Amino acid sequence: MTRKILYTIPVLVLAAFLAVAHAQQRVSNNQNKTKMEHNTIKLTIEGGKTFTATLENNSSAQALTEQLANGDITVEMEDYANMEKVGSLGITLPRNDKPTTTGPGDLILYQGHNFVIYYDTNSWNFTRLGHIDNASQADLKAALGKGDVRVKLSLK
Repeated sequence: MTRKILYTIPVLVLAAFLAVAHAQQRVSNNQNKTKMEHNTIKLTIEGGKTFTATLENNSSAQALTEQLANGDITVEMEDYANMEKVGSLGITLPRNDKPTTTGPGDLILYQGHNFVIYYDTNSWNFTRLGHIDNASQADLKAALGKGDVRVKLSLK
């Protein structure tokens, strides 16, 4: 009988170890799925045009996502220098500024509280938030129009 116990204990320990490892993998998979679900946002341009954007992996984009989990954010945007639309988020996000050259579709955080949609190029110290998916410069210019525009940000 002692021999049976000696053989049973390692089997039970191994079974417990495998159960814990499996549970940890499920938790990790769920966390990754949640992160992946929230690495995109939706931008709805006044007038009805909608774009999706893939977010960067930084504390600024994460903070934006956390804010959007509480509700949509509407940004009143104005044209600046025929290259971007810019407007205040009404909140301040952490900055991850570094020398950046933008292109059409780039989403930028400027000075921690300004949300910028680029439809042309620029270089400066910015925080990159993300990039609009599958939109050309012409698509962006047509959707954003000339002058001021209202853009609603929401989780996808």
